[in-house]
Amino acid sequence: MSVNSDSQGGRQALAESLFRIGALRFGKFTLSSGKTSSYYLDLRVVPSYPDAYALEIEAFRSLAKEIGLQNFDVVAGVATAGVTISSPLAFLLKKPMVYVRKEEKAHGMGKSVEGAPQPRWRALVVDDVVTSGGSIMASVEGLRKASCVVNDAAVLVDRLEGGKGNLAAQKVRLNAFMDIRELVGSLFEEKMVPKRDYDAVMRQMEDAGT
Repeated sequence: MSVNSDSQGGRQALAESLFRIGALRFGKFTLSSGKTSSYYLDLRVVPSYPDAYALEIEAFRSLAKEIGLQNFDVVAGVATAGVTISSPLAFLLKKPMVYVRKEEKAHGMGKSVEGAPQPRWRALVVDDVVTSGGSIMASVEGLRKASCVVNDAAVLVDRLEGGKGNLAAQKVRLNAFMDIRELVGSLFEEKMVPKRDYDAVMRQMEDAGT
């Protein structure tokens, strides 16, 4: 499925697709950080739904063009969710791809960056979603340790919980296709989400100071 992801219609189509496949759910959830949340966003299910997956990759291709294809040399996926994005994206852009492990291997060459990274390559770090930015920063550190340059990261959804500021402090620009306010707001406007769920997410954002 091909859409013009630069348009509001492209964002709306993706938002509705994510909701229909159950990638976005509302209720009361405990996150890995221990915090409670009024919604749960699980983009790892997206590759199991080809139409939604196509919309996701098209969104990232749009982001990459906005960043400027001339501004990065390699697409770097954050393991594990980011690898399902970086692989097709690099193929479509005709760019090299690497991926970054969560931890260095304890055997072999002990690498944290898999592939063939070259010194001074400018890497675009790709992940599905950003919260505080910890996973992306760990990947940035691994890439910089491998002598790559990292100026930009791209995600599908920004949860608006400090990730952009934390990455900026490390001189990394966060490029998000949409944020959680835009995602839930577009579904509410189309009457796909009841007001109580919309209000709960907006309150959560206010409590987080965003």
